[in-house]
Amino acid sequence: MATQLSHKDHTRAILVLGLPLIGSHLAQFAVTLTDAVMLGWYDVEVLAQQVLGGMLFFVLFIMGSGFAWAVMPMVAEAESAGRVAEVRRVTRMAQWLSMLFGLACLPVFWWSESLLLLAGQQPGVAAGAQDYLRIAGLAIFPALMVMLLKSYLAALERAQVVLWVTVAAVFVNVLVNYALIFGNWGMPELGIRGAAIASLAVQAVSAVGLAVYAALVTPEHALFSRVWRPDWEAFGAVFRLGWPIGITNLAEVGLFAASSLMMGWLGTLPLAAHGIALQISSATFMVHLGLSNAATVRAGRALGRGDLDGLRRGGAVIIAISGVMVALTIALFLGLPGPMVGLFLAPDDPDRAFVIAIGVGLLAAAALFQLADAAQVMALGLLRGVQDTRVPMVIATLSYWAVGVPMSYVLGFTLGMGGVGVWLGLAIGLALAGVFMMWRFWRITLPALSGRPA
Repeated sequence: MATQLSHKDHTRAILVLGLPLIGSHLAQFAVTLTDAVMLGWYDVEVLAQQVLGGMLFFVLFIMGSGFAWAVMPMVAEAESAGRVAEVRRVTRMAQWLSMLFGLACLPVFWWSESLLLLAGQQPGVAAGAQDYLRIAGLAIFPALMVMLLKSYLAALERAQVVLWVTVAAVFVNVLVNYALIFGNWGMPELGIRGAAIASLAVQAVSAVGLAVYAALVTPEHALFSRVWRPDWEAFGAVFRLGWPIGITNLAEVGLFAASSLMMGWLGTLPLAAHGIALQISSATFMVHLGLSNAATVRAGRALGRGDLDGLRRGGAVIIAISGVMVALTIALFLGLPGPMVGLFLAPDDPDRAFVIAIGVGLLAAAALFQLADAAQVMALGLLRGVQDTRVPMVIATLSYWAVGVPMSYVLGFTLGMGGVGVWLGLAIGLALAGVFMMWRFWRITLPALSGRPA
């Protein structure tokens, strides 16, 4: 029989696992953030190019991460239940699926200018985005491997090293950006291409570092031994759990990508302001994403032990922690929007005041959807922990694309609210997803698990 933990015990366990995951997500996100800050200081139009290029990369990366994220609940449950061989099999085949997905992405990155022009983007911005992606697109392979190894190590509750590797990556990215974007230390001035080279190098070094660590600390799993040998049963299991996660990820990030395209229709400066506001709101979202990953691991381990009371109690605690962070974020967005947006712009930029004015309005809208965004990602984390992924995929797709995107267009363009209207449409889609996913976990999935054989 599983030992019952108090709310205090659950809080401590969640924070021990969740804080390094939050830190690692923030650090990995900071690689993109430093690109945006340094390119914004270099040239606002170049920043707009990176916003579009980075958006397309992230859309495909987050979709491909579905197979890596499937590792987290599967390894957590298998490890908790003592099925060591299953841990190895699942993780190896997730490597296969991740690399195959990366190969499929390369043509999209290479000919991205045509796709962006079809989406109504300005020719100069689309051309610069393609320049970025023809280099940075190669980072899809190490980036997916980093996500897979993060999921594997988190499921084993070894998340601390992930934090330190990704923090080191941020500092390396800043140094390489400084050298290659601006042409410092005798290096050529490469602008957006310099940022792309830096991102590729950092992802590659991070993947190698995590792979070496994983091989050394978990030799019993032999993750990279005979990795070329297929295991079709495990391949199918990871695929069946991972593809709905990937589509769910795509539905959500696609919602924000659609908002970027709409902002591009408003002009280069509104798009740059949108990119800055999105970077800021995404940074705070990393906190909830880290907690969501912790929820997945804790739920998977509780499932492996057959501890449904611990699953229920831990779920309530982690949602409460996320709620506290939402309150702090809303206060920050409403209290200090101007200074935060201004960090991304050179003091003598002639467009600085205009971009800040747009960004302040967008952050006010972002404050409204913090609760909805946190609720849906926490519910997703809990549902993934108990390997419930297909219905959440349907909920996400309908909420974001049947409601969120149309509302963004109606509010932003039909009703003439501009960028703020686009962001309010995002809030509506996220709120709908949050309500239905929370309802599913507490009212459908948990009661169904109560009847599952121990």
